[in-house]
Amino acid sequence: MPETEFSAFAAVVLGMALLLVLALPRRYVVVPLLLGALLVPTQNVLVVAGFHFMPIRLLGLAGCARWLVSRPQGDKSRLAGGWNGIDRALLGWGIAAAAAISLQWMNMQALYNQIGVLTATFGIYFALRQLIRDDEDIARVIRVLAAVAVINVVSMISEQLTLHNLFGAIMGGVDASPLIREGRIRAQGAFQHAILAGVFGATLVPLCCWLWKSGRSRPLAVLGVLTGTGMTLMSSSSTPVMALGGSIIALFFWPLRKSMRLLRWGLSATLITLHLVMKVPVWFLIARIDVVGGSASWDRANLIDTCVKHFWDWWLVGTHNTGNWGWSMWDLSNQFVSVAETGGLLALVLFIAIVSRAFGALGMARKVAGTRGEEWRIWFLGAALFAHILAYFGVSYFDQTQVVWFVLLAIIAATTGALVQSDDQAETLAEAPTVVGTWGQSEKTLQASLQVAIPGRWSAKKSGTE
Repeated sequence: MPETEFSAFAAVVLGMALLLVLALPRRYVVVPLLLGALLVPTQNVLVVAGFHFMPIRLLGLAGCARWLVSRPQGDKSRLAGGWNGIDRALLGWGIAAAAAISLQWMNMQALYNQIGVLTATFGIYFALRQLIRDDEDIARVIRVLAAVAVINVVSMISEQLTLHNLFGAIMGGVDASPLIREGRIRAQGAFQHAILAGVFGATLVPLCCWLWKSGRSRPLAVLGVLTGTGMTLMSSSSTPVMALGGSIIALFFWPLRKSMRLLRWGLSATLITLHLVMKVPVWFLIARIDVVGGSASWDRANLIDTCVKHFWDWWLVGTHNTGNWGWSMWDLSNQFVSVAETGGLLALVLFIAIVSRAFGALGMARKVAGTRGEEWRIWFLGAALFAHILAYFGVSYFDQTQVVWFVLLAIIAATTGALVQSDDQAETLAEAPTVVGTWGQSEKTLQASLQVAIPGRWSAKKSGTE
């Protein structure tokens, strides 16, 4: 895209979002940040000196600028829950993928592009990490996501009834009319593809369950579940339906929460056994999935198979010649395959590490949660994460949907880090001997200090209810 393409309405909306990100108090910054990133279609582009600034890249820059200009002092300057494995894995994945793509093409255009990608990735993610610090921040973020779903549902209903996309007509950056497959209208709202719109809705549902369980904005939580489900269905795509179904199934695994290690090993053993006894590789099970009719499920399975067979073509720094591997191999409609073929083996390992660290952090946090309500909220986050992983087998996030992925990772990092840190502090002080230090502070005073710092959790630890 050599020239600027920005509709006037999109420019006004994005301009207001940028100003509000820089001007609002910290606790409200996520509102314009997410509204601007998710509602302004990514094909609106500002080109300056060879750099392409999509909405999420501009908002990423604004998020970084806001943090640098008005950097808080003391503990507020740190990432909620501290720097953790998710942060490190994401940082490494972003750098590895950008370096690999730059080395593939060996020209300035590729370098400019990857600088823009890193600006969006690190700017948005670490801005969210800085802004999402406690349950109230998480609730505010989910409310914004629910509002985005409501707005998109209005447009998607219009697509179903009139074959006109309101975002395409008003905002630009998306097709004005939806695609139709086998008589089904594939509504897409503000997103670049119907599958991505449906995935947004599917992954929102467990987050709205978190909002309901927390007791905050329950009417909006119910509305978010309904609109998220509506987006999933109106996208007329199998991948979002599978993601939504997977998240619901994950919720029903709650009674087995203390046996997840056994369940994981059992699932792994089952897949290995199937791979050994089937006439085709186990990933061709995907080819049997067709929820809404007309799905390209065989192509998804063949994409994985072709990627595995061409391992030596992409393992070092990826490749941009996938179109020569066979019919439709240019369509990287699988996030894991997309990461592997564009970024190489190191990028793939680090991306998988992001997923592994996120699930691991949730598992650890559930074990130290002080109440059943805390456990349930962590379980809802796990269901949302599982929904994203299922979606990754049917699509790669190439538009603003990646922002929703960053939101979830930031929420998980903040939630789990705070729980684990507070539990460690409680354990340390509970086991401390009764001594008087150089400052004359006894164990009793230390315990009182802890009770103020983390109310509820110390009393739960002391009474043995945790």
